[in-house]
Formats: sequence, C-alpha cells, structure tokens
Amino acid sequence: MTVSVVLFTSDLRLHDNPVLSAAVRGSDQVVPLFVDDDGVRAAGFDAPNRRAFLADCLTDLDAGLRSRGGHLVVRGGDVVREVCAVVTSVGADRVHVASGVSGYAARREERLREALEPLGCGLSVHDAVVTALAPGAVVPADRDHYTVFTPYFRRWSQEGLREVAPTPRKISVPKVAAGSLPRRASVKGVSPALVEGGETAGRKRLRQWLAGPVSGYEDGHDDLAGDATSRLSPFLHFGALSAVELVRLARREDSPGAHAFVRQLAWRDFHHQVLAARPAAAHRDYRPRGDRWRDEEREITAWRDGRTGYPLVDAAMRQLAHEGWMHNRGRMLVASFLTKTLYADWRTGARHFLDLLVDGDVANNQLNWQWVAGTGTDTRPNRVLNPVIQGKRFDPEGAYVKRWVPELADLERKFVHEPWKLKEADRAGLDYPEPVVDLAEGRARFERARGA
Repeated sequence: MTVSVVLFTSDLRLHDNPVLSAAVRGSDQVVPLFVDDDGVRAAGFDAPNRRAFLADCLTDLDAGLRSRGGHLVVRGGDVVREVCAVVTSVGADRVHVASGVSGYAARREERLREALEPLGCGLSVHDAVVTALAPGAVVPADRDHYTVFTPYFRRWSQEGLREVAPTPRKISVPKVAAGSLPRRASVKGVSPALVEGGETAGRKRLRQWLAGPVSGYEDGHDDLAGDATSRLSPFLHFGALSAVELVRLARREDSPGAHAFVRQLAWRDFHHQVLAARPAAAHRDYRPRGDRWRDEEREITAWRDGRTGYPLVDAAMRQLAHEGWMHNRGRMLVASFLTKTLYADWRTGARHFLDLLVDGDVANNQLNWQWVAGTGTDTRPNRVLNPVIQGKRFDPEGAYVKRWVPELADLERKFVHEPWKLKEADRAGLDYPEPVVDLAEGRARFERARGA
C-alpha cells in the first residue's frame, strides 16, 4: 500500500490540480494536507480578509474531498515539521506540492527536501499550478527573465499550455486525524463586504463571467462605476481556480473582451516570472531611481483613510476598506497618488494593500506597486496619473465617487471630481476635506526629485 501526501498551498481546488492528480494517480492512498503555517504569519501575510477567505476555501475543499471519500487534514505550526510528522505517521513515500515564486516558497521547498530525505520520502514539485505558464517556461535569449511585458506576452501567447488535469473521482485517505478547520466567523477585523471564498463559489462566478460579461471586458474594464471586471483575482490567488483552465476557457470565447482578459492573466504570469528571478523585488527596488521618499504621516494617514480631498482616490481607498478589494484602475490611481503626488515610499502602500486585499499576492501586489512607482518594469517610470483627469475619463458621471464618498452624493457632475470649485458657502456645508496637496506642486516635487 503506497501513500503520498499532497501539501496544499496556493492550489485549494479539486479541478485541474496537477498536484492532487499526480498523487492520486501514483499512490494507493493520499493524505490531503494543509498546514496553517507559522512562517506565513511571521512574514506578515496573515491578514484578516485573506484568513477569512482561506477559511471558506478550506471548508469547501474539505467538502469536495468528502464527496469523493476523503477529507482534508489540517495542522498548524512549522510547515516542515508538520509535513514530516504526517509522513512518519502514515508511512508516506512521497510529498507533492505546487512550486512557488517567492523567496519563502523557495526556502520551504529546500527545507522540505532536506527534511524528507532521511525519512526515505521524496518530494515532487509541480509547475504551472499557480500560474498558466511556469515562471521559467519562456525566457529571452540573453537573460533569465523578461523585463518588459510586451515581448513576454508575445512569447507567452505562442507557448502551449499543459493539459487540464483530471479531477479525481475517488480519494482514499489512510487513518489520520483530520484536525480542525478554521472558520470565517472566528476571524476578527474582516471587511464588511468581503466576498465568499472557495472553489464552488469561484466556479460559479467563473461560469457567470464566461456566460456574457467577458465579451464586454475590452471596452468596459476601466469603467469604475460599471464594475465590469471578473473579480476572479481572489480565487486565483488562493488557487480555488486554475489559471490554466481560465486561459483555455477564455480563449474558446474568441472575442475581443476574452482576448483582453487573457492578456490580464498573462500580466499575472509576467509578475510571477519577474519575482521568481528576483525574489528581493518583494521588498527592494527592482530598478533603483535614487528616491529619497517623503514620510509625511498626516498625508499618508489621509491616503489610508480615504480623506485626501481627491474624490476618486478617496472612493477607491474606501472601496478597499469595505470590500477587501479594489478595481484595478483604482489601484493604479491610488498607487500613483501615493508614490508620485505625495512622493511616499511604494512599500508603505504595498503594505497597506497586503493588510486589506483578499487577493494580496506578493508577486502581483509588490511588482504592480513598483510598476506604478517607476522602480519596476514600467517603460515610462515617471508617468503621473492625475486623479481629476482620471475621474472625468473613467467615472464621467461621478457614480463611482458618489457610491463610495456619500458626502459628495448630491453634487452636480461638474463638481464631483473637483469639489473645491464649489462656491464657498456650498463647500462649507460638506463634511469633506480640502486637498491634502496641490496636484501641480506634488508633480513638480516628484519631477525635481527624479530629475525628470
């Protein structure tokens, strides 16, 4: 009787999971294991919104396993110690795990390999589980990774994807204590409108997305009030949905919207391949610009609280606090405002996002922040997004602002993005702050600092 352990990490699903599929195919019995890892908590990634969503994912995963004759085994503590304990207790000869791109994931893999060897247990690491293509699947001729998205996307689009892994019909688990599943209700500090997690919820949302809305994605993805994005990013982050399956299904749609959606999935892979090659980019400038960031706590607090006096910035920040999620156009705008208008360190913003975002992924979050800050892969590192212009372009009626900044709900369209232009008496009646900084002054200060 052969036994394998499946260590679930960022692949909390049954459909198209090469890790689980390989283990079931290669062993008589399988232990589906999740370790509530002390290392993740110590690294500061154990935020309430993600912990609550994770609890949903694990509950749903356990239900799916039970419907196939198995169950999820949950442990807590050091991941290597707990894996080795399970391996020893069931006599497993192999552990299967998905590859990761962070420095922590690389160290986890190395520690597992070293600890399992004396136990006579092998380690199988599976690529293209978290991303559509493995980080090293396409590389330029002269470097270990692509530094610009467009040539990467060209190669990425030409590369064949792996086949979708079969979903196991039956899973046999040896006698082992299941442990306790975490519960969303026990998590404190969760955003009020946090979405439900889990593969079942994710696949339902995916079906709805592909049934129609995806066709309008190219034209509508920047419409802040229209909310025309897929909102699948949390499910991708936790692996409740497969990136490979998403790309394959979207390509079948063969519409401009579907192609634009696939391009966004490629951006996700792009950032993972950058971080895999340069793990330090999670906390260091990918391309240093000699910045001497300002640290004005009053301005940073106003930004965090959605009280900058710039309606579109404030609307996006309040959406983040309420939902644990933010529209992608809003993410770009608030990041530009913090790093270029306020000239504050991108790491300050990235940390706040990771404290709240349910889809807070170290590769996409950190490298998107660096892209906007001009220290990453953007080929126009000194571009500055103007919140007034962005508002008039992507929220022309002010509906998004009025939804999230109710103080401005009664303003005429012409004032909603520039409330400071109201008559003084009307302005005084609003419980809304004056702009924390003049846009022209902020831009000039940034350009002087950058020598732009």
